[in-house]
Amino acid sequence: MKHYLEFEKPIAEIDAQITDLKATPGFKGNKEFRETLKRLEEMNLKKLKAIYSKLTPWQKCLVARHADRPHFIDYVNALFTEATPLAGDRNFADDKAVTGLLARFDDHPVVVIGMEKGKDTKNRIHHNFGMARPEGYRKAIRLMELANRFTLPVITLVDTPGAYPGQGAEARGQSEAIARSIEKSLDLEVPMIAIIIGEGGSGGAVALATANRVMMLENSVYSVISPEGCASILWKSSEMMNSAAEALKLTAADLKKFGVIDQIIGEPEGGAHRDPKKTFVNTRKALRMAFKSLDEIDPKQIKQDRYKKFIAMGSPKRKNSKRFSFL
Repeated sequence: MKHYLEFEKPIAEIDAQITDLKATPGFKGNKEFRETLKRLEEMNLKKLKAIYSKLTPWQKCLVARHADRPHFIDYVNALFTEATPLAGDRNFADDKAVTGLLARFDDHPVVVIGMEKGKDTKNRIHHNFGMARPEGYRKAIRLMELANRFTLPVITLVDTPGAYPGQGAEARGQSEAIARSIEKSLDLEVPMIAIIIGEGGSGGAVALATANRVMMLENSVYSVISPEGCASILWKSSEMMNSAAEALKLTAADLKKFGVIDQIIGEPEGGAHRDPKKTFVNTRKALRMAFKSLDEIDPKQIKQDRYKKFIAMGSPKRKNSKRFSFL
């Protein structure tokens, strides 16, 4: 672990003790040291379970933004083979916040589109912190059209605080590009699966999450606005983000209850950043399940299935629906 959140301090202290113990000369041959290590690891797991079982919505936002959390490129490397990047919107530029690929999932060809936030400062600036400009959404539209032409399923991995609000982006038609991306998603005649892997912020996320099946990792968030932005508007103070996060109902559990998403993908104890490999295993299983469910639908009805899903969203019938009982 490189970074610890404020509420993870008790875990950080135990981790430090474990690190010091393992660095002690003669550790491997000392039975007492090994027994102490076992007690510390048990204590650590107990603390993790206690803390992560009671996360507030705001704390889940912090986990979703965790610096060590797996990003788009990590999922691509773990879940897909023969990944070939496809760049540019054929109009203005290649937006580095949105990455598109031709790849194989379980040996089946697919188109993968997602947001990459970047790992370190230089990389984050290169990817604009995962905030797409209009050319990013137009790239996504181009790749969706490509998928439609060659009857390839589309998988999107969403992780963005929202679309980039800069002057240049607005001048080049940011809202129009987002709207066109949503329109193109609804118009696809091939299966589309979206996974919120971190933050799903505003229309910038919806543009790539208008899918037949929408899934979220357990500690990811999905909302019309960030808690800080909401607090600044409603209370004129970003310090009210705890209350804003609670009111926004942005957690996976809340959104599953309201029928906004179809499935929650479980994370390892302590979040995806503590065990990325297990997270990838869980994500692969969820993708297989989603594809299996879509295979049962007549290909001619895929587009209609997606349309009905979003038209019905928010209705009482949708909330208690058994339609996705396979999940």
